[in-house]
Amino acid sequence: MVDFDFGRRLKELRLQAGLTQKQLASRIGVTTSVVSFYELRERTPSPEVLAKLSAIFHVSTDYLLGIEKDRTINVSGLDDDDIKIIAQMVEQLRRKNKRTKQGE
Repeated sequence: MVDFDFGRRLKELRLQAGLTQKQLASRIGVTTSVVSFYELRERTPSPEVLAKLSAIFHVSTDYLLGIEKDRTINVSGLDDDDIKIIAQMVEQLRRKNKRTKQGE
């Protein structure tokens, strides 16, 4: 079963990006109240708005909708060396988090 909590996920992404509801609304072409309704799960975005949100936050629409549980990193526009550096950083963070959890 899909955990459809689009509103929670949208709010988390918006806050992580340092955007207000008004700023996000302006970027996707809706009113501030519509963004609020999305976050409160009172409205669902159109496919066009969903695609805009996906591009703004660099996540898949499946992630926004709760279909995909894992957040991915969009590496388009980066060269192979940059992607290699990111992959190494991710692996180091995984090892650090594993050690932290084992020490709890």
